Amino acid sequence: MNDLEIDMNLERDRPWHRLIARRPHFAWTAMEGLCFEGVPLASIAATQGTPTWVYGATTLRQRLNLLQTMFADAEIQPAIRYAVKANDHLAILSLLRIGGAGADVTSAGEYARAAAAGIEAAAMVYSGVGKRSDEIATAIEAGIGQFNVESGEELAMISALASARNRTVPIALRVNPDIAAGGHDKISTGRAGDKFGIAFDQAAGLYRYAENLPGIRPVGFSTHIGSQIFSIAPFEAAYGRIVALIDALNAEGTPVTGLDLGGGFGIPYDDGIGFPLPAYAAMVRRVIGDRTLDLTIEPGRWLVAPAGLLLARVTLTKASDAAHFSVLDAGMNDLLRPALYGATHGIVPVDAVAATAPALPSEVVGPVCESSDRFGTYDLPRLAPGALVAILDAGAYGANMSNTFNGRPLAAQVLIDQERSHLIRMRQSVSDLWRGEIVPIR
Repeated sequence: MNDLEIDMNLERDRPWHRLIARRPHFAWTAMEGLCFEGVPLASIAATQGTPTWVYGATTLRQRLNLLQTMFADAEIQPAIRYAVKANDHLAILSLLRIGGAGADVTSAGEYARAAAAGIEAAAMVYSGVGKRSDEIATAIEAGIGQFNVESGEELAMISALASARNRTVPIALRVNPDIAAGGHDKISTGRAGDKFGIAFDQAAGLYRYAENLPGIRPVGFSTHIGSQIFSIAPFEAAYGRIVALIDALNAEGTPVTGLDLGGGFGIPYDDGIGFPLPAYAAMVRRVIGDRTLDLTIEPGRWLVAPAGLLLARVTLTKASDAAHFSVLDAGMNDLLRPALYGATHGIVPVDAVAATAPALPSEVVGPVCESSDRFGTYDLPRLAPGALVAILDAGAYGANMSNTFNGRPLAAQVLIDQERSHLIRMRQSVSDLWRGEIVPIR
């Protein structure tokens, strides 16, 4: 062990130590406190202030490489189309592009961001239940790799827009397999009553119909049953239903060549065990068997969530008969997931001395004037005003969902690469909050 690293062998009962032990890119040092990819978080707070989003390029690269390796070990090679909605920063998109990933986009804005990061349209899948005609037209003209079609009505729109441009575009029908999965009701997407996809019993007929539409080249089916899934069983059930559909169509002479497997792999926000990726890859290999299918996969959270954190500072502490409160300068305007889903993120102290202190219950809350602005009840050391904390696994659906509610500017963003930190988005100024607003003259 490096002589600057803290020997915490006697402190393993602390919940924050267990969190860090499962995240190898973090370490406390006696002099500099908690470091992420070799960079002290306190130094980032000193130069950029708080709250600040911090991302790790090495963590991101390694997760992408692990994903590719697990599939290669199972002797399958799905095209990776990163779900841009998880984190759309150009720096993140560029790193993933260099690593061999394309993009799964759901809007004109996401398409434009992915293109600005150098991802070719042919390496993009266009998903989403509410594609506008102008968005579809832009993607057609750019040469989009695939539309994931959500309805017969959308299929007719794409056909009309493509044939008017003398184009033929590849489409996959998104099938709703009526499989319940996902860590929360609001992130389950494959049940019969969800807004996404085409009902399973309608998929074969619509696929046959698509074969005869002008401007359309049907290539297969796609599915996405939810997010934060840890069991491979619901995936296997969904894929099994769709593969049987593919077999039936191929047997009658209707060619189906592709299967988009979607995403939804869970990540542990605590010190638990992660998604069984090798078992998942082996399951896909088993379900596909000897069929020749072009596979696609759309990971988002699994890739980027562990590669990011939200660095925040305690502004004050407040004690009552009911609870001890630690009030942060980051709130639901920065990280919405706890208020939106009841989600929890691991929270750890940055200071090395604080990391050895006893654990005591604390209500961690933000500064926003809403009762739902709370991160949860945590066992933490007693943190004095000014103390820094890291909110872990915030690389997905963090900065993307942040807003300026209560007049709070958007936080800065920093990328660590090869033990150097780079400012990748400046902190929004207060005057930026009303930039672009127009007051009519009376």
